[in-house]
Amino acid sequence: MSADTTAATPPAVPMIPAPARPGPGAPRPYRFPAFETRILANGLRIIVAPVRAHPVVTTLAVVEAGATRDRPGMEGLAQLTTRALAEGTRDMDALTLTTRLEMLGTTLDTGADWDSAIVQLTALSTRIDDAVAVLAEVLRHPSFPEAELARLRAERLADLAQLRTEPRGLADVFFSRLLYARDSRFARLAGGDETSVQRLTHDVVSAWHAEHFRPDATALMIVGDIEVEHAVQLAATYLGDWDGSAPPVTEPHDAARFETPRVHLVHKADAPQSEVRVGHVALPRLHEDYFPVVVMNAILGGLFSSRLNLNLREQHAYTYGAHSAFDWRRAASPFEISTAVETAVTADALREIGHELARIRSEPVSEAELSLAISYLIGVFPIRFETTAEVAGGLANVEIFRLPTNYFGTYRDRVAAVTADDVLRVAQRHLDPARLQVVVVGDADAIRGPIEALGLGPVAVYQPSDDDAP
Repeated sequence: MSADTTAATPPAVPMIPAPARPGPGAPRPYRFPAFETRILANGLRIIVAPVRAHPVVTTLAVVEAGATRDRPGMEGLAQLTTRALAEGTRDMDALTLTTRLEMLGTTLDTGADWDSAIVQLTALSTRIDDAVAVLAEVLRHPSFPEAELARLRAERLADLAQLRTEPRGLADVFFSRLLYARDSRFARLAGGDETSVQRLTHDVVSAWHAEHFRPDATALMIVGDIEVEHAVQLAATYLGDWDGSAPPVTEPHDAARFETPRVHLVHKADAPQSEVRVGHVALPRLHEDYFPVVVMNAILGGLFSSRLNLNLREQHAYTYGAHSAFDWRRAASPFEISTAVETAVTADALREIGHELARIRSEPVSEAELSLAISYLIGVFPIRFETTAEVAGGLANVEIFRLPTNYFGTYRDRVAAVTADDVLRVAQRHLDPARLQVVVVGDADAIRGPIEALGLGPVAVYQPSDDDAP
């Protein structure tokens, strides 16, 4: 007789409802590190923030030597000069300088953006005296060896060659070029082009450094495990006899090139998709509407859950991501929406971008959207300043953009105070569909007709090699 193989039915398992998802808690208290400002007799500003969490100190020099101070026809001068600071000094060649930095357990970071140049290093607090001595020599006495300048020029030319063949880089180049007036420094690449970079010889770089790297144009951030008086004494010892005056700061011309909407197609027949940029010249960083504009942009396109991303990515599957941002500068800063979409849906994506811009300007945002944006901005604020280098960078921004000294202490309260009415007001004031410039890099033959049907403005077609627009 065969065995009974019928399995017994297991007893039913009672379903236990999942607990409700916890809501966000109240933001934890946060206080930006206290700092003091001193000014030496030569005009050098020293900002010291004792931060005792770790035995390190970051020293960051900010100099009024950004790309807006490039000489006409020599665009890229600020960036090349600042990069070349690390290539040797009066008393140390490049190898000796590198070896000394390695012995101090640090590296030297240099760079220049539109408004300023920076030189930065972080070292153990026990080695900070020697580290500041090195930083001071780099600031004051760079040698700019011609061989190293030639290498840096060649690297820039290689970067440009790659930039002009890659759709994303082309879109960024044409967008900045077509956004600002022809005579604006912002209409030309911050790092210079093939013609201007070749003009940046040793004599040109040395003379420009001597003119702009001066104590009254420099602010020194010292942040970390150090006493205020020790930091001030270090600055006085190594930079106190630095002399000379920098030329007065004049902000660049920042008018828009076109005051009416236009579409600019950069024809690249082999492009697998369309790189899209939409925007216009907007407002400067130091503006009374800064905080509501930041919240507004977070809702529009600054977060993953923003309207642009939910529309173009989640709802329509046009793209892997869509983003909006203000590229903050002391002068009028550009507002930009950026995305990449399949060629066949380029016009559809532009239509949806226009829809979201119109919507945020025509009706108040929802309470849920406002709450999410504010909670995010308040929540991530402390995370931005977890290291001495990040705190130094924050203090540098106060200097660069001439922000009030209580900026960090009031940041979260000012973000939290933004209302839906504020968001609507600044969207109507600072987002202007009547001035939008649309730049698309892609197959112009395939996308021109559908885009023209949208009625976004006159359509012009360029080749990637075109140096200017009609």
